[in-house]
Formats: sequence, C-alpha cells, structure tokens
Amino acid sequence: MKMNMKQWVADMIAAPTKKAMPVLSFPAIQLMNITVKELISSSDLQAQAMKVVADNTDSAGSVSLMDLSVEAECFGSTIHISDDEVPTVIGSIVTSEEDADALVVPEVGAGRTTIYIDAIKKACELITDRPVFAGVIGPFSLAGRLMDVSEAMIYCYEEPEMVETVLEKVTEFLINYCKAYKATGANGIVMAEPLAGLLSPSLNEEFSAPYVKRIIDAVQDDEFIVVYHNCGDAVLRMIDTILPIGAYVYHFGNAIDMAEMMPHIPADCIAMGNVDPAGQLKNGTVESVTEATTAVMEACCKYPNFVISTGCDVPPMAKWDNIRAFFKAAEDFYK
Repeated sequence: MKMNMKQWVADMIAAPTKKAMPVLSFPAIQLMNITVKELISSSDLQAQAMKVVADNTDSAGSVSLMDLSVEAECFGSTIHISDDEVPTVIGSIVTSEEDADALVVPEVGAGRTTIYIDAIKKACELITDRPVFAGVIGPFSLAGRLMDVSEAMIYCYEEPEMVETVLEKVTEFLINYCKAYKATGANGIVMAEPLAGLLSPSLNEEFSAPYVKRIIDAVQDDEFIVVYHNCGDAVLRMIDTILPIGAYVYHFGNAIDMAEMMPHIPADCIAMGNVDPAGQLKNGTVESVTEATTAVMEACCKYPNFVISTGCDVPPMAKWDNIRAFFKAAEDFYK
C-alpha cells in the first residue's frame, strides 16, 4: 500500500504513544510449523510469514527477513543453511585485486533474489494496515562477506584499492536490488550494515558511509524510505560519519547504550533500538524481557523520535511468550 513515508515518520515522532517495531520475521516458522530452510526457499511462505507476524503483533511496520546471505550468494559465495538458524556465508571469493577486478555484478533475480522480491510483492498485497519493509545488506557488510569478514578490516589498510573495487560493484548491485523492491510497492528497506560498526570513524567515512549514501540517494523519496541498521559496538564513536547518509530512520543494536545515542539523532529522524534479541527474546524470560524493554523505554522515551525495537533481528527460535511480553511491555509503558 503506497503511503507518504516521510509523513509516516513525522506522525510517529508527533504521536504521544508509539507502536514497537522489532526486526521480527523468522520466528514465524514456529507458528507455521516450517523450517528456516523452507522459509528462505519460498516467496509464498515468506509473505505468509510476514502476514502471520502482522496478525500476531501490533508492530508499527512489517519487516522482511534479515538474511544477510542472499546478496553474497548472488555473487557466488557458499551459503550454509540449516533448519532453525539464519543462513550464513562460508569462506571468501575475493582475496586479491585480480579477484576483485574479475568479480561480476549479478543481475537482480540471480540466486534467491527473485524469491525475496516476489515475497515482498505478495506481502504488500496481504498486509495493508502498516508499512512493509524489505531487507537488504549494506555495502561494506556485503563486501566483507565476499572478502571474508575477518580479513575485510585488514584489507582496508593493506589493500584499500581492492576493497574499493568490490564496494563499487556491490553498490551497483544493491541500488538495482533496492529499486526492484521499490517496484513491488514496498514502503522502504531495512539496510543492515553491521560490519561497518567495527570500523573506526575515518574508515567508516571512507569504506561504508559514501556507498550507503549513494544507495539512499538513488532510492529514497517521500514514498520509500531507508532504515539504516548498525549493531556494532563502535557506532557511537562514528555517529557523526553515519548521519550524513541521510536516512529517515536509524536502528541500533544492544551493544551500545541507546540513551547515549539519542542526543545525537536529529529531531526529524527516528531512532530505534535496542532490546537484546538473543539474550532476551530467545534466552530470557517473560519477566526479564519486560524488565529490559521497560528499562530502555524509561531511558529513551523522553525523546519524541525514539521508537522501541530489538537490537537486531529476532532469532528464529525466540520464544513467542517473550515476543508477546516485549510488545505488552511497550504498550504498558505508555499506559
């Protein structure tokens, strides 16, 4: 459903009570009695999963899978898939400047991208009471998966030209991929750039932020917005290099103190975070989730542009009792 998303942001900021918006999709497998492997292989199941989550929660928006393996697989990476964990990338396909030069930018539709694009198109038809957000990986996080996450930081110092070559190619692909999502009728994307959270401010300014900004400039408008997600523990130190990317919404992980982040966020942008999804929603109790959610809200809700969320995506096997406790705590806080 098309809507003015810039106005949606403004209305959310102005609202005296705000709905929670966790990054929640994978736990639908429990309610649907399917596996992660089945979910990531079917556009129908993905759309139904988003609808199941929407039907079972009063979230401010419907967020698609945060599967950070999809784009790397398109470029040729090997993927590990299991029944109850989010897919992961294995190894690397770029280890030299020659590899970077030879890297081919895939067409949108390669690998599983057709499934994910079709899923969002179907989800937009099923979910009409809230915005629908697709999920994409950020440019440095994708480049890091192609080069090996542990080696990517070293390459920034020792092989910067190689890193930039890869970044140019993944950015070209991600712009096209985001445009394909936009064409489905989605209201925006959640761009996950967690690997950039390990960079220094100067490295972020060189190897992540300008490429993120290029993507945002290419796709964001009044009807389609970008939610920038970074769950790194260095994000507070680099926030001044992040904000110029121009996203309407910023989403941060539980590695930081959200209350320390809020003064840095412009008043006309939303900041979301940051209840621990693994430690609380998966491994916590109803009582601990309630306490943790309330604590974040008590620290941050004095800022009109704060919206309670999880610090990252909710694991597939997170307990639904805990998920419901998260939403109830958010609702009770405003009461």
